[in-house]
Amino acid sequence: MRFKHFRVFGFVLFTIIFLSLSACEAEETRPELALPVDASPAPPTATIQWFPPTATATPQIVQHNTSTPAPLPGVGEIIATDDFSSDSAWNTVESEEGSIIINRNRITIAIKSPETHFFSLRNEPLLDDFYAEIDAHPARCTGGDSYGFLFRANDNAMYRYALACDGTVRLELKKIYNRPRILAEPIGSADVPLGSPDDVRLGVWVAGTEMRFYLNDHYQFSVIDAQLRDAGTIGVFSETAPENGAMTVTFSNLVLHSVGYVSPTPTITPTKTPVPTSTERE
Repeated sequence: MRFKHFRVFGFVLFTIIFLSLSACEAEETRPELALPVDASPAPPTATIQWFPPTATATPQIVQHNTSTPAPLPGVGEIIATDDFSSDSAWNTVESEEGSIIINRNRITIAIKSPETHFFSLRNEPLLDDFYAEIDAHPARCTGGDSYGFLFRANDNAMYRYALACDGTVRLELKKIYNRPRILAEPIGSADVPLGSPDDVRLGVWVAGTEMRFYLNDHYQFSVIDAQLRDAGTIGVFSETAPENGAMTVTFSNLVLHSVGYVSPTPTITPTKTPVPTSTERE
């Protein structure tokens, strides 16, 4: 009986050992599961821009006038001259802000305050079409101080051909008690005295609505404007800039010519002589 139990026990033990070995072998031969591999392409890497592009500046085009001669059509005989030997034809004044006097064959405008405008008008003749020339001598003038010639002046308004001591020239419409309105923008000119003292001869040609402007017999620009078409008086003026407190300008040798010319009527736009451009050789 003991032997039978022993055989049974041995058989059981053998079965357990066999199953254990089989499990170990299965454990050793079990294949390992591989991790999933992402087969999608890698994202592109950012490209470093060592020299990033910069915006290209747009060149600014600036037009300047030139000393190109321009004709003076229809200029006729001298109708009046003034050597400023008398003050009977001009209005004069003396005040704390300045003075307008005629002495030694010159009319002198002296200003003692900033942003002050003095002008003097000649009482005759009344002019519609004409060509006028007058000498100006800025004796004390800097920066934005301005001076010049007045024409077609009436009780309400006048044209101002203005030179500034910064070297620019312009045309304005000045109404009484109002700020001037620019008709031709300031442009630089080699003929405008830069500061003082210096001398310059102003020329103004007017026929109908067309006006041409000169300095030292050099053409500067033209303007077409119909706001003041009636005959008016002529005169001179000076005006101090806000940053300046004093200036002195004298005028002399006024000559007035008749003009017989019928001007065409183009678009009412200021015109300037274009800047010549150089041509490259092949």
